[in-house]
Amino acid sequence: MPESPAPATPTGGVSAIRVLLVDDHPVYRDGLAVLLRSIDGLDVVGTAADGLEAIAAADALRPDVIVMDVQMPRLDGIEATRRIVARHPDIGIVVLTMSEADETVFDAMRAGARGYLLKGAGQDDISRAVRAVAGGDAIFGPRIAARVAEFFARPPVAADPVAFPQLTAREREILELVAAGRSNGDIAEHLFLSPKTVRNNVSNIFAKLQVSGRAEAVIAARDAGLGRGGASAE
Repeated sequence: MPESPAPATPTGGVSAIRVLLVDDHPVYRDGLAVLLRSIDGLDVVGTAADGLEAIAAADALRPDVIVMDVQMPRLDGIEATRRIVARHPDIGIVVLTMSEADETVFDAMRAGARGYLLKGAGQDDISRAVRAVAGGDAIFGPRIAARVAEFFARPPVAADPVAFPQLTAREREILELVAAGRSNGDIAEHLFLSPKTVRNNVSNIFAKLQVSGRAEAVIAARDAGLGRGGASAE
């Protein structure tokens, strides 16, 4: 549960960094609180056991930095981060979790976290991350930083090219059915079009694909991956 606000501890005339800890495991949470309280310049002003408690504590205590777990009951750390950053953009959030999955890392970044460490990080790493985020910087543990760098170094994935871009959407739809073995009458019934409209579209398809007839159109379409499911009855 959120604790009562505690006065900042001056260190050399500079106010201590006010820290809120959020983790659903009480033993880990309490141990981390003891650890951070032993570090000069850090002041643990409260703890919370889930995302909803974290939001309430952020509203009440206005910490400088929140050290946030991800997997928690009631409301997870990613969504709690998103809501807190929207309400208090001046609060920096360091995610401290077991997960190093790309999806979790980037979800946390998109939610507004400015730091990401793995549980098991040493006292110096956690202290450095809290101080950096309190100062407006972003920081990631060595393994996470390597994953982020690797992600952005990957070549962009090319979008799948659209088969026969010279065709309209309707013509591609009809060609798909032609390649599946449908007759013009079946296509007209399936698409609720008149037989004449289907014939005109099929003629346009032949002209645009520069094929002499239906057989060549089917071969070209199937080479492009269309109509592989074969004919089917509606």
